[in-house]
Amino acid sequence: MAAVIERIDSLEQTVQDFVRSVGAEFRKLYDSQRQTETELRLFKDEMRVFKDEMSDFKDEMSDFKDEMRDFKDEARRQQREMNKKWGELSNKLGTLVEDLVAPSLPRVIEERLNEPAYDLMVRLKRRLPDGRMKEFDALVVTPDCVCLNSTKATLRSTDVDGFVADIAEFRTFFPEHDALPLVGILASLSVEKNVLAYAEKQGFLVLAVGDELMEVKNQPGFEPKRF
Repeated sequence: MAAVIERIDSLEQTVQDFVRSVGAEFRKLYDSQRQTETELRLFKDEMRVFKDEMSDFKDEMSDFKDEMRDFKDEARRQQREMNKKWGELSNKLGTLVEDLVAPSLPRVIEERLNEPAYDLMVRLKRRLPDGRMKEFDALVVTPDCVCLNSTKATLRSTDVDGFVADIAEFRTFFPEHDALPLVGILASLSVEKNVLAYAEKQGFLVLAVGDELMEVKNQPGFEPKRF
């Protein structure tokens, strides 16, 4: 009997130990599950925040794209406006010979060359049968010579060289003036001394803005070359 009681006690102890062990493991499992659920809930919250941030980022990117589109449109508008202004300025400079220089040419020629100017042509243009074309700013014809003008907003030494080449081609395009000597007249708003000296060396009269619109800037007594 004592042996049976002892076995029963041992069995009860074993059951108690098992229950305690299972309970401890269950508690661990339960705590682990609770922690997992908590971490999962936190992860879901973080994902929700991340989605909200991504949504805000997309909205910001959309706003940025709209701003860039507006910026590009404004830049294109300003570029068109600038091109228009440059075109207007270019056209204005292009009419410099008509607005400022051409009206002064007959007076200058009569004063410096003692030649009456009876024919003034502005922007003289001609195309040859072979397709070559040439345009000259102004031409004044007198009884004893023809005066060819080239006008630049800013006169440079390279412009002087270019005018030498223009004079060499003039009679090819306008052979009707072969019988008369040709006088070259350069005109500009202002002329630097070194450029003036170079132009005089080539035999050209040089005009620039003065008290009477355009006035001769050559040294006193300078006689232009007849080409």
